[in-house]
Amino acid sequence: MRGSRGIRHKTRNLRLKVRDKRRIRIRRYLQTFDLGDLVAIAIDPRYQSIPHPRFNGNGGRIVGKQGRAYYVQIRDGEKIKKILTTPEHLVSLKT
Repeated sequence: MRGSRGIRHKTRNLRLKVRDKRRIRIRRYLQTFDLGDLVAIAIDPRYQSIPHPRFNGNGGRIVGKQGRAYYVQIRDGEKIKKILTTPEHLVSLKT
């Protein structure tokens, strides 16, 4: 039988350092952002509800909020897309 090709396919160890395995930081889970903040998408495979892996490393701007998650507006080629992701997959880009 063929294996699944779901959204979490090959993401279990995505950019996770060995020393950080099994260490969940509550500060990253509870971080908040304001509208217009610049953020980068940094997928953490320890948490579920990850954004699509093709957006890992992209930077964008917070344009909205839905519950605990944020809408991040990014550029994908010539298109502008809105990605819905939770705060544990976001890193602030302060200038």
